[in-house]
Amino acid sequence: MALNDIITRIHAAESAAGRAPGSTTLIAVSKVQPPARITAVLDAGHRVFGENYVQEAAGKWPEWRERYPGVELHMLGPLQTNKLKPALDLFDAIHTLDRPSLAQKLARQVQARGSCPQLFVQVNTGAEPQKAGTLPADADGFIADCRALDLTLTGLMCIPPDGQDPAPHFAMLREIAGRNGLQALSMGMSADFETAIAFGATHVRVGSAIFGARDYT
Repeated sequence: MALNDIITRIHAAESAAGRAPGSTTLIAVSKVQPPARITAVLDAGHRVFGENYVQEAAGKWPEWRERYPGVELHMLGPLQTNKLKPALDLFDAIHTLDRPSLAQKLARQVQARGSCPQLFVQVNTGAEPQKAGTLPADADGFIADCRALDLTLTGLMCIPPDGQDPAPHFAMLREIAGRNGLQALSMGMSADFETAIAFGATHVRVGSAIFGARDYT
């Protein structure tokens, strides 16, 4: 199946980059995919998935988690502060920590719960006005502010601009992470995950290459 092909390509990219086998986590992006496609990947043994919408994830994953132990769920879409509580109930990782208001509310929730998901700061490496994420010039300050709130950060995430060479964006994210002592890099999607692995991606987000094209109708 397509999942096996992607895993084979990930291992080849790791080898080509001189990285240890299995050093890249594959997040299967299951947003807006038919249930049968998702359960086929679950039945194949994969357990790390990504969703973009809290409400959609809440409607399907609690049941699947009962049927398939060991599922790890990653929040990949923009997170509204009014959806934070249900998001923390659902997700093991949040890749879209992108602004002070979210960080402040998240810190309060984490302190009340006594537990924190994996947290990735989203960096808008292309400085695109329509895209979420802290600007590269503000990233160091935002990371420091998050740490001052006692938020434990896992790493950084980016989505390079469409139609541009992603390599400079992956290199920029790696540089920001390095100077801030962050090890995890969530970068690379269906079209460019092998390039991302060459630049040190620890998490790649692959959807259509595993599940097929999405039908938004």
